[in-house]
Amino acid sequence: MNSSKHTELANHAWSVADLLRGDYKQSDYGKVILPFTVLRRLECVLEPTRDKVLAEYDRLSGQNVDLPRFLRRASGHSFYNISRYTLKAIANDSAQTAKHLLAYVGAFSDNAQEVLEKYDFAAQVRRLDGANLLYRVVGRFADLDLRPVELKDGQVVTDERGQPKVIVSNHQMGYVFEELIRRFAEQSNETAGEHFTPREVIELMVNLLVAPDDDVLSVPGVSRTVMDPACGTGGMLSAAEEHITALNPSATVTVFGQELNPESWAICRSDMMIKGQDPENIKFGNSFSDDGHRGAHFDYLLANPPFGVEWKKVKDEVEQEYETLGDSGRFGAGLPRINDGSLLFLQHMISKMKPVTADGRGGSRIAIVFNGSPLFTGAAESGESRIRQWILENDWLEGIVALPDQLFYNTGISTYFWILTNRKATDHKGKVVLLDARDQFAKMRKSLGDKRKHLTPEQIKTITKLYADALHVAADPEHPLHGKAKVFANEDFGYRRITVERPLKLRFEVTEETLTALASSKPIQKVTDADALTTALKPLIGQVWTTKRAAWDALRTTMAGAGAPWPTGTAFQKALRDLVGVRDPEGEVQLVKGSPEPDPELRDYENVPLHEDVEEYLRREVLPHVPDAWIDHDKTKIGYEIPFTRHFYVYKPPRPLAEIDAELKALEAEIQALLGEVTE
Repeated sequence: MNSSKHTELANHAWSVADLLRGDYKQSDYGKVILPFTVLRRLECVLEPTRDKVLAEYDRLSGQNVDLPRFLRRASGHSFYNISRYTLKAIANDSAQTAKHLLAYVGAFSDNAQEVLEKYDFAAQVRRLDGANLLYRVVGRFADLDLRPVELKDGQVVTDERGQPKVIVSNHQMGYVFEELIRRFAEQSNETAGEHFTPREVIELMVNLLVAPDDDVLSVPGVSRTVMDPACGTGGMLSAAEEHITALNPSATVTVFGQELNPESWAICRSDMMIKGQDPENIKFGNSFSDDGHRGAHFDYLLANPPFGVEWKKVKDEVEQEYETLGDSGRFGAGLPRINDGSLLFLQHMISKMKPVTADGRGGSRIAIVFNGSPLFTGAAESGESRIRQWILENDWLEGIVALPDQLFYNTGISTYFWILTNRKATDHKGKVVLLDARDQFAKMRKSLGDKRKHLTPEQIKTITKLYADALHVAADPEHPLHGKAKVFANEDFGYRRITVERPLKLRFEVTEETLTALASSKPIQKVTDADALTTALKPLIGQVWTTKRAAWDALRTTMAGAGAPWPTGTAFQKALRDLVGVRDPEGEVQLVKGSPEPDPELRDYENVPLHEDVEEYLRREVLPHVPDAWIDHDKTKIGYEIPFTRHFYVYKPPRPLAEIDAELKALEAEIQALLGEVTE
């Protein structure tokens, strides 16, 4: 089918919008058009075996057999319908349209009914009927020719080779349906963001995911599985299938997915039914708490999960799996903060990679869209850092590609592709590619929500080739795109977070403020009469001592002279020191068991690359400025982050002051001229 033909069919379906205008908002057109398109396609697909299914139903009804299995076999598909109604016949009875239509839908197999239920189809039928539009909408779709093959007198028409003459193939129907989804998405920015990833973004993502396997995928009879745990309307699954079958038309591609949003799930599942895929492979529910593909593994996994969405609703289930299953579960590496489940999606996908066999076979590839947060969020040994560490130490991260901002419908932020695999090429082992494609975009003539930029086919080719050649490009300073590709060792992203301590230095003095604080000090009150102690020490107001010993001798002597006892115990000693001691850079270093006591107020932290000796770092970077500092090794933590922007930062010197000054003077002159025009 050429593009004009599938546009013609989509136009026919979308023409129903003319009937809906006034009774429906534009953003709700798709709630009618999409399920009716599905319904009409299912009817057309089942038409060649309709009589056979009805005969089988009449023959086996009431018998103790697995009737659905026989009916599926009779229909030749994973679904069937046992009604004698047709949409055309239903449309011709305007008085009974709603009743007959609902009976017709109820005669479908459970899997087809479930799809229409998620569209809330019955509610739309009642709404249309109440507006006296139902029979007209049904009639419009009854005239839409979506037959997969040509029929004559109930028989399939064949060509000169004996093959069925195709009217609208499953693949072609996919284009029609995607066109309708696109139009539906454009009616509402919110809908676009929730249900629709830009097609060119998907194309690039699939290229980076699949391109390294082009040679293997061209082998006759090759079979591959593709999975998306946040599949939305199924656009990524369709694009992956198209890419592989374009390389090898004889390839078998089986897609799997899971989706939480009912409407998105219905669109995806019906799209799979329309294209001849098994709709049972598209599961409904939350991938974290209700894994619809538990224990399964796939060749390719890809996803565009929601950015920054919290996982509070499934917190109990996720934490239970983390605590009880550990590394044998999906989330053993760690849990990210509750307000962003992005890295949970990635762990879930990693758990579904095929293991690599001893002879190098098997393995999987993963592509996922993230915002910038998973690159660096979380301090050393936080959940996010542990997840990054786990991925890098297992050598799964192949590369990260930075995309332009304003590519998506519901956000203008910058995004990144993460590409992972457990079967890296030999020259790629132990390495990670960072690719800067932020300047690869074209501005759109008309924005769609927050989407103001798009990727052209040429730019997709450029990025795909640059990623494939990244090792060579990064190593060749003469390459024109050398600055856009950088290669790092896995451990380059690791660091030790060291705690740098400095000694507590104090002088000692008694002031009015000191005595006021002493009188209200709970630790002092517990061991002695704080008021009596305060009265005893008043003669010392204004005195200063440079050492603790001298201060304690003076305090003890004064208290004894006033008849106030000197309490024993470390609690009193510490409380008194904290009140009388004053931080002083020239003061006495306080000791604990012969070693300097660290001053919490002067404590600092440094991130030291894993490959660097921390003591050498201290000597070079710290001691020249604070010679008395030391590292508390017991507090050292290991962390991992990927500071993408820092690695591609290019310093731009500020403009010369003379140039700025000249610009200011020119603006002043312009303002004066405008003011002069106003006063004239």
